[in-house]
Amino acid sequence: MTVMLIDIKRLLVAVTLIVAVSLGMKAQVDAAMSHFWVGKSYYNPAVAGELNGININLGSRMQWVDFKNAPMNFYLATDMPYKLLSQRFGVGLKAEFERIGLFTNTRIGAQLAWKKRFGRHTLSVGIQPGIFSQTFRAKEAITPEVGDDESQGNDEAIPKQDVSGTSFDANVGVFFSSPRYWAGFSVTHVTSPSIELKQSREAIDYYEFNVSRSYYFMGGGNIPINNTLFEIQPSAMFAMSSKFWTAQVAATLRYNRTLSIGAGYRYKDAVTAFIGVNLKDAYIGYAYDYPVSAISKATFGSHEVFVTYFVKLVKPEKNKNKQKSVRLM
Repeated sequence: MTVMLIDIKRLLVAVTLIVAVSLGMKAQVDAAMSHFWVGKSYYNPAVAGELNGININLGSRMQWVDFKNAPMNFYLATDMPYKLLSQRFGVGLKAEFERIGLFTNTRIGAQLAWKKRFGRHTLSVGIQPGIFSQTFRAKEAITPEVGDDESQGNDEAIPKQDVSGTSFDANVGVFFSSPRYWAGFSVTHVTSPSIELKQSREAIDYYEFNVSRSYYFMGGGNIPINNTLFEIQPSAMFAMSSKFWTAQVAATLRYNRTLSIGAGYRYKDAVTAFIGVNLKDAYIGYAYDYPVSAISKATFGSHEVFVTYFVKLVKPEKNKNKQKSVRLM
């Protein structure tokens, strides 16, 4: 059994490597966050400034534990509302570091969202210009052996030295929110950036990595249970690009706006268990994904931690020191 698992791991890594570095490849690179309903700004820049204060999101995902070179993602974002010439805006910054296979991706962007209120409802339109930087660690590449044929090590589709490149990237989105529900639509990598991976800036030869434009539909709500301290918070997301589509749903039960437990499902990929707690101005959540696909033969699952911290903005003349706990939608 151990030998079989090792062979499966090697096969999957080898196939991923060879496909990933093929010339002209189209790739979907956004992480499949189980906490998508908490870190909505990861997918949609129009969410920036949703809360009346400085909102900080920190997410970390370790996918397919025990699987060599499995995806690992770290995400940090902060945003706040801003008013200019009687117009309401949201501004924010987002940074992401990811290792997937032999690729290292760094994405940094600035978020700007215009907001229009309709009573207790808010419509937002946002944009996120930024950069997409990528490195391929060719020195760590190990091509699969087929019998005694050593020609696999001379595959021209695989660089012999580490290569890297940077390209302009951008996301756009719209978002609608109210006290009881929210919904949004966004497009990530709207320019479908093409990254030229080179050994140096002066190099003539390069490998091209094309990032696929992706589309996201998200929605969720907050449903109090009458005469109790419990709330149900359902959410769903549908994602698609030119090469794939997926959907995931999640639902949590929250008690006294403090303790949350829940479950989720990502189509043909994983089932998820959630637990979270609100500590005054912070939220700490953990998610465990158990794979339901063939990858389950090589891993015990994925772990994800998400932390938010909120500082309410208070006008100086009105109680300078007062803060209020964040109400997680």
